[in-house]
Amino acid sequence: MPASFPTLKTGAVTQYPATKSTHYSTFVVRFLDGSDQRYRHYSAPLRRWVIQLDMLDDAELNALQHFFNAQQGRFETFSFVDPWTQVTIPSCTVEQDSLGYELSGEMRGSTSLVVVEDRV
Repeated sequence: MPASFPTLKTGAVTQYPATKSTHYSTFVVRFLDGSDQRYRHYSAPLRRWVIQLDMLDDAELNALQHFFNAQQGRFETFSFVDPWTQVTIPSCTVEQDSLGYELSGEMRGSTSLVVVEDRV
């Protein structure tokens, strides 16, 4: 069973402003007579969330760093709750292999990462 993306003290997984995108991949074959045929590279859209977090305390920042290290960057999969629909996506990865963060004072930690739905 994969790990779950950590939540903040508020129970949320992200803060405003938050970004979500949906990607489709369609292949088009064009024929000499001008007609074409289309098909999808994958059956469902690929979802991607940009998680920007600010004003984190030490515990929240440590939990995110521990989670990221346990996932070994983008190597392991985890479940993620879509902040818009509250639906659990069972297989996701982070898009980067390094996690940068800034601690500018007490309860002033910030970081960002990108969560991508895996094609299973």
